[in-house]
Amino acid sequence: MLWKALACAGSALQQQQHPWRIIACRRSSSVSSAVNSIILRSLKDHYLEVSKMTPPPKVSPPTPFTVVKGALDQGGPVLRRTHGNEEIGISVMRLANIIPGGGGDEEDGINQLFLHVDISKPGRKESLHFLCGLYPDALGIHSVSLRPKAESSGFLAVPTNYGGPVFQDIDEKMRDALHSFIEERGINESLFPFLQAWLYVKDHRNLMRWFKTVGALVNDGKQGASHA
Repeated sequence: MLWKALACAGSALQQQQHPWRIIACRRSSSVSSAVNSIILRSLKDHYLEVSKMTPPPKVSPPTPFTVVKGALDQGGPVLRRTHGNEEIGISVMRLANIIPGGGGDEEDGINQLFLHVDISKPGRKESLHFLCGLYPDALGIHSVSLRPKAESSGFLAVPTNYGGPVFQDIDEKMRDALHSFIEERGINESLFPFLQAWLYVKDHRNLMRWFKTVGALVNDGKQGASHA
């Protein structure tokens, strides 16, 4: 009992000597809790608003392309197909996601897609890689290169050797032939409706996940502060 009484007396004396420390601590905790509450309320409102957005009509990819399983939740190819003994994989992203504001107005940014087309053959260590711009009514080739295949992951490795000339420096007849080459493999504007809708679903899912994850982290901090 004596030790407990002494400890209580010491604590009371410390509070009398340094009351501002306790006031500052309580004030800081109160401000932090209020900020967290505002953030959580805003995140919840945005989450509910986004969850009510109407998804685009379901669109199937052109035959014979198939959707890569799990592509919505990871990077890498979205579509695959075979052509003879070739394996063809297509990855996609928006121009606006690469260069913010690079598409001019918002509609232009949404309607400009970048395709990474990978064409490989069994037994070959390198694959033919096309970087293309895809629009609702057209497809253009930006570059053609040879890249080493990363067989274990299915992703293209970062090129370390010479990949090829600047596409615009190639003879016009050769450029036309390369356009015909990918056209023969179904790489054309017919891919746009599906890939546009697919990106909408992916962006929507990522945004919903972001709201939930940030909310969970802020809420953990709020609960930790309340127990402090």
